[in-house]
Amino acid sequence: MRKIPRNYDKYPETIVYGYDNHAFSGYSSIVSEIKRQLADRKRAVIVLDFYPGVSEYEILNGFAGLNYTKAFCVDSCTYDNKTYEAMIQDNLTDDLVFGVLTTKKLSDYFVREKTAELRSAIEKIQSGIILVYGVGASLITKGDLLIYCDLTRWEIQKRYKKGMPNYKGSNTDDPHYSKYKRGYFVDWRLADRHKKKLFDEFDYVLDTNVPDDPKMITGKAFTHALKLAANQPFRLVPFFDPGVWGGQWMKDVCGLDPDMPNYAWSFDGVPEENSLYFRFGDIRIELPAVDVVFYQPRALLGERVHGRFGDEFPIRFNLLDTMGGQNLSLQVHPLTEYIQQTFGMHYTQDESYYVMDCEEEAHVYLGLKENVEADEMINELKAASRGEIFFDDEKYINKVPVKKHDHLLIPAGTIHSSGKNTMVLEISATPNLFTFKLWDWGRVDLNGLPRPLHIEHGEQVICWDRTTKWVYENLVNQIETISSEPGIVEEKTGLHEREFIETRRHIFTKPVTHYSNGSVCVIKLVDGDEAEIVSPDGNFKPMLMHYAETFIIPASVESYIIKPTARSKDQELITIKAYVR
Repeated sequence: MRKIPRNYDKYPETIVYGYDNHAFSGYSSIVSEIKRQLADRKRAVIVLDFYPGVSEYEILNGFAGLNYTKAFCVDSCTYDNKTYEAMIQDNLTDDLVFGVLTTKKLSDYFVREKTAELRSAIEKIQSGIILVYGVGASLITKGDLLIYCDLTRWEIQKRYKKGMPNYKGSNTDDPHYSKYKRGYFVDWRLADRHKKKLFDEFDYVLDTNVPDDPKMITGKAFTHALKLAANQPFRLVPFFDPGVWGGQWMKDVCGLDPDMPNYAWSFDGVPEENSLYFRFGDIRIELPAVDVVFYQPRALLGERVHGRFGDEFPIRFNLLDTMGGQNLSLQVHPLTEYIQQTFGMHYTQDESYYVMDCEEEAHVYLGLKENVEADEMINELKAASRGEIFFDDEKYINKVPVKKHDHLLIPAGTIHSSGKNTMVLEISATPNLFTFKLWDWGRVDLNGLPRPLHIEHGEQVICWDRTTKWVYENLVNQIETISSEPGIVEEKTGLHEREFIETRRHIFTKPVTHYSNGSVCVIKLVDGDEAEIVSPDGNFKPMLMHYAETFIIPASVESYIIKPTARSKDQELITIKAYVR
């Protein structure tokens, strides 16, 4: 068996040419650029609009070099924290993990009279530099310079874990999942709706992801970079996270911190969560990848996909590592009607497991055994959740043996779990929060707290007719050869007819031409050292694809070639590609 390569690039960049003088690093350089812009002005209003989580303390300290006359925080124009929390309670619900997506706008939480008072106070200052800052600052005024202070969701989550509360929250000591819920259902939705309307109005965008080490680009450089990404293949910045069931495979293959106990998840194909590195000369800017989706949805997604999903990216690739670890929780995802009616989501999390690697005798839990009594199983799950019994999974759930390159389909409503000693590529639709855990093997999380179970939700969506015979006939290795020629085999490996994602596997030793067919594609090299992505008409520079790396191919890239490199010319390479049917 060929040795697994270890050439994974953890810091992929998209290089932006021609805009080197549009990027600035450090507060000293940033303040100098702003002073240059305002050199001839007696009076100037600088608006610093924040994404929730940006540090007010850092921004005010960093911009102190402007010697501003007055700084106004726009939080004074919003409802007080207690009132705000009462207003969003219907979205948060009493559930520990799940809420209901807000349909509100950020402006709905600004008080008209207070907004008018602040505008009046700003107008009364006749000279000097005036700062207007905070979440939604541009709702007060666009000012003379509009600077958007951005932050990625992964950095926000790290700050949550260190004690940062939610927007207008006092929940410093709340567990991470509670803060994430509030961010997911309320904070980020409000901020995204506000931000994406302003993209063409930004004078500058400030990257605040590294504390006290900001980078800034002009608005022109910002929109140019987003257009560039939407018209060529690109990689997202991966992040890795430990978990109670995590394994050791990614730590080794992806070159991660050897002192960490494990790594459970890798997200490297989720624009809603991941970020993008853009390189402007010597300066690297980190931006939320979802900005590309918001600003260039048609070029990125394609007309057909945009028409169906709007400015949401519908496909997700992530890795689940249990090699040397433990089973995932036994879980189920909601049916479409349930997620629509209960949580306000448009579509559900159908998914599949593609086995990247595994040990001997590895297995995946998938579907129910024949003749399972629903009430009996639910009662035992509830008893197990109370600690009265240890749930007998072998009595109720299929254990499907797996080997490398197997593909198991998991339409919503199907009970499933990845077993220990497997390395799984999870290919799924994007609503990533909606996993109903039914049984977690009696474990506590890394923080020592029991992981929340969701049996009340789960029992509403389990498809009880998905039993052993049906599972093997419909979900296990439903592989169909599409075409075959010397050096290239194309196979359809899924997904199930209830799932909108199609997956194609190419096994090749010579160049393969791919077509977007009007849909964004997500593709990963799942075997072989490396390949090269080439434009047949020279529209983008050749890009290296290393083992286990994920690339997003915008729909605007109508055709592209993936071919072996000199390093891999004697190898059989395998890619797996997902797109919207």
